[in-house]
Amino acid sequence: MKTDHPVLPGLERGGVPPRAVTSAFDPIRLTQARRLAGLTKKDVAEELGVSPAAVGQYETGVSRPRPDLMPQLARVLDVPVEFFLAGRPGQQIDASMAHFRSLRSTPKAQRERALAFTEQVWELTHALERRVQLPPVSLPGFLGGEVHPGEALPAEPKAAAQELRRQWGLGDGPVTHLVRRMEAHGIVVVLPAGANAAAATVDAFSSRSARPLVVLTRNRANDVYRHRFTAAHELGHLVLHSDATGDSRQEREADAFAAEFLTPQASIAPLLPRRMDLGHLAGLRRTWGVSVQSLVYRCRELGLISDATASRTYQKLRTLDGQPGFSAEPVSGFPGEQPILLSQALELAERETGLSVRELAQELAWTPAHVRELLGMPDSRPVLRLV
Repeated sequence: MKTDHPVLPGLERGGVPPRAVTSAFDPIRLTQARRLAGLTKKDVAEELGVSPAAVGQYETGVSRPRPDLMPQLARVLDVPVEFFLAGRPGQQIDASMAHFRSLRSTPKAQRERALAFTEQVWELTHALERRVQLPPVSLPGFLGGEVHPGEALPAEPKAAAQELRRQWGLGDGPVTHLVRRMEAHGIVVVLPAGANAAAATVDAFSSRSARPLVVLTRNRANDVYRHRFTAAHELGHLVLHSDATGDSRQEREADAFAAEFLTPQASIAPLLPRRMDLGHLAGLRRTWGVSVQSLVYRCRELGLISDATASRTYQKLRTLDGQPGFSAEPVSGFPGEQPILLSQALELAERETGLSVRELAQELAWTPAHVRELLGMPDSRPVLRLV
């Protein structure tokens, strides 16, 4: 459900009295903040000194929290009191709109937490897009596409990857700067600063909201090669799957899409060794930007090696972990694989309209630190350490 109303004047000024917030209380905001904080209704109830049923009634709109509870509720959920005011643009995102890696092993509460995070990324994007024209969505198969509206890619993952490479003009070689290319085609990619608790509980996820969105996590994707494959996997979901069922078939299809998108069979097959040569694969890893493990899987998939050889190779790779050519390489060393779309949109809005992080935070009813966190911007303030 999408709401789009002008920002309340009192919110722009800040300092709205708790009684006024109670009068204009938005139950959807309470649910979002609670899920983002990773708390249950019982957790919140214990902090407020009310029953879990009362918190449930607050979230369904049956009743509203008393004014004297508002400051405590804001403290418990780590949001400004004004966060609970109705009237700000928002979009509710449910599980059918988002794809999660390792869905079956991700608890419902953690998925809800990630969805709440995604809703806030949408709000941030919407606020910036009111001031800055973002790249048009050029993603065949995405219903909200602006460049290819309603034009679907082939349903078969390999064919879809080949066609998207053609439409994006990628040729038949390695895909450089994958994340930057996704952003240039209108996809919002987020890599939260630090180990954001809301996003850290899942491997990665994507959402087919008004604008395609992919969230990558630092703690689960601390290697650029895995990071790139995960981004390509989520890209596959966006173009192949209009609904998120979370079944193994969709995951296999997204993996097949990513493999063909990053290493097209026609291009990579002649380069792969017929006898296992890990040194050769380590060189291909650097050139094509995929892990040695992915290249071994590609060898097996294309029938160049047997299952037994692949199994022995994976065992050998475990013993080589950390050695030159086989160690993880942090994403921080690859600027083209780090999102910049939203942070650059803010910089442009600052230059053209004078928008500041603090003003944006007031508009969204967030803290400035939370805005920086979603933008992937580290806090540049010096740290006071008491010894």
